[in-house]
Amino acid sequence: MATLPNSLPSLATSGLDLPSGTLVDVTADGPWHEPLLWHADEPVRPGAWRDLRTRARGLGLLPVLVDGGRRGLWPAGWELDPARTSYPGDHDAEEVLRGFWEDNADDELAAPDTAWPGLSPAPRGGTREDPDVLAGEIADMFAESPDGPRFRMGLVPARRSADIPASIGWRGPLNHENDVARLCAVLRSWEDRFDIRVLIIGFDTLVVSVGRPPTTPEEARGLAEEHFAFCPDTIDQSPPYGLDLYAERNLLSQSTWGFWWD
Repeated sequence: MATLPNSLPSLATSGLDLPSGTLVDVTADGPWHEPLLWHADEPVRPGAWRDLRTRARGLGLLPVLVDGGRRGLWPAGWELDPARTSYPGDHDAEEVLRGFWEDNADDELAAPDTAWPGLSPAPRGGTREDPDVLAGEIADMFAESPDGPRFRMGLVPARRSADIPASIGWRGPLNHENDVARLCAVLRSWEDRFDIRVLIIGFDTLVVSVGRPPTTPEEARGLAEEHFAFCPDTIDQSPPYGLDLYAERNLLSQSTWGFWWD
């Protein structure tokens, strides 16, 4: 589900200086009528995310790091499902999160009140970094890390970074939500309030950069409730367990958020 005319079919004649790569049109139901994404066939190099953010945006393409994981499972093996993916703009972020909260909140995590607390406001303090500059810097950190070989540069036809998972019909959160566009509605809201960028996408993992993170314990705790609704597995199956510790260690002044769905 691309929200722009898809320039991936003409990528070879686009003028972009790209390394050898793969156009992915493989879905759970067979070949899609057009490529869903492109990714390089070699590990990402430092500076690549920032470079493609600048040069490919005019073509309606946005960069993302593709994570093959330790098994080297690349998008052709992800069982993408664009035919069953709606449009993020058709969903309301708060309604989506409220529904997830009511389905998943329990006394241990939500005590003493399990009622949906509402959306956390945008942070009031702290230094607001340019979200694209920050994303490029963090992409370089991943590229230069010991895990660097598992990341490849990707391009996706999408209007905004938050729409990248829906644009490729990603099924990473399938056991939590089978229409990833609903989760992208939340990512759009976080893009507006916290200046996030979808930075890394794997088989069932997602990493975003955060240009405007919460800077007080109260802000972080309120946001932790949204994260629990968005991806319960990140909190109740991964340490630190519980919203308070998660808010303190994973959200307060942190420039990346990571999610994993079982």
